[in-house]
Amino acid sequence: MTGSVAVIGSGMMGSAIAAMSALAGNRTLMVDLNMEKALNGRKNALECIKMRADNGLNTQEEAVLAADNLICCGSLKKEAENIGLVIEAIVEQLPAKQKLFEELDKLLLPTVPICSNTSGLRITDISAKCMYPERTITTHFWLPGHLVPLVELVMGEKTREDIALCVRDELTHWKKVPVLVKRDVPGQLANRIFQAIIRESIDIVASGLAGAEDVDAAISYGMAMRFPEWGPLKHLDAIGLDLGISVQDTVLPDICAVRHSNTYLKNLVDEGKLGVKSKQGFYDWKVRDIEKEIRKRDQFIIETVKLVTRLDKG
Repeated sequence: MTGSVAVIGSGMMGSAIAAMSALAGNRTLMVDLNMEKALNGRKNALECIKMRADNGLNTQEEAVLAADNLICCGSLKKEAENIGLVIEAIVEQLPAKQKLFEELDKLLLPTVPICSNTSGLRITDISAKCMYPERTITTHFWLPGHLVPLVELVMGEKTREDIALCVRDELTHWKKVPVLVKRDVPGQLANRIFQAIIRESIDIVASGLAGAEDVDAAISYGMAMRFPEWGPLKHLDAIGLDLGISVQDTVLPDICAVRHSNTYLKNLVDEGKLGVKSKQGFYDWKVRDIEKEIRKRDQFIIETVKLVTRLDKG
C-alpha cells in the first residue's frame, strides 16, 4: 500500500488501530473532532505500542519508529491526496457514519479503500450515500484491538473483491489475521458464533444445570484451550464427520434455540443487575476486581499470540 493511513476516531478502538498501523511502518494520521481528543488518542496508542514492545510482540526499534509515525490532525483536507487507506472508528450510530463516509467519498481518490470498524452495522448501509461504494468495507477489529489478531473483513453488496483482498493483504502486514466475510449480515462472522455460545451459556445458568463460574470455567479451561490452534471444523474433520452427526443428533434437540434475548437475562436487567457498571450481574463485582480481570485477560492473549506465532514458524 502506498500513502498514509488515516484513522478517524481516537477512542479505545481507534487508538489501538492507529498503534497497529504505525507499528507496521505506516505514516498514521489520528483524526478526531478536536486536537485534544486526537492527542489523548495518541497517548493511548503509545501505551498500546509500549505494551506490545514490552511483551515481545514487536521490537523496541519498531516501537520507536511507530511513535514517530503517529501524527494528530483535525482535518484530512490537506492530506487527501497522500492517503492510501482510511479506517473509521467513530460512534456506533448509522447517521454519523453515513455522513462521514459521504464526506470521505467526495474527498479521497476513488481508489482509496474506506473502511469501518463497526461491530454491528452493515457496511452496505453505512456507504449508502457514497458515489463509490465499491471501495468500502468493514474492518472489524476485536477488543483489545492491539492484542487480538482477528479482523473481520465484511464485503458490502457493492464491495469489489480486489479491494477486499488488498485490505486483507495490508492488515496481514500489520500482524493481524483478517478473515473475509462475503455477505453483509448481522453479527458478521465471529460474533455470530460468539452469540451462540452466549445463548447456551445463559440457558445453562437459567436452567440450573450449572452456575456462571462453572460455565465460564468449562469454556476457558476446555474448548477455549484448543481454539487458538484447533477450530471446531478442524475438530470435526479429526474425529470424523459421521461421529459429528451422531453427537449433533443427540445434543442439538436439547440445547437452547430461542431467537430472542433470554428471559433470565432480561430479569437480571429489570432487577438493576447490569454487570460491572452496577457491581452485580452473573458475578458479584463488589468482591471482584474488573481491572485485575482485564490484566489477566490481556496477559493471556499476549502469551497465546506469542505461542501461536512460534508454532506457526516451527
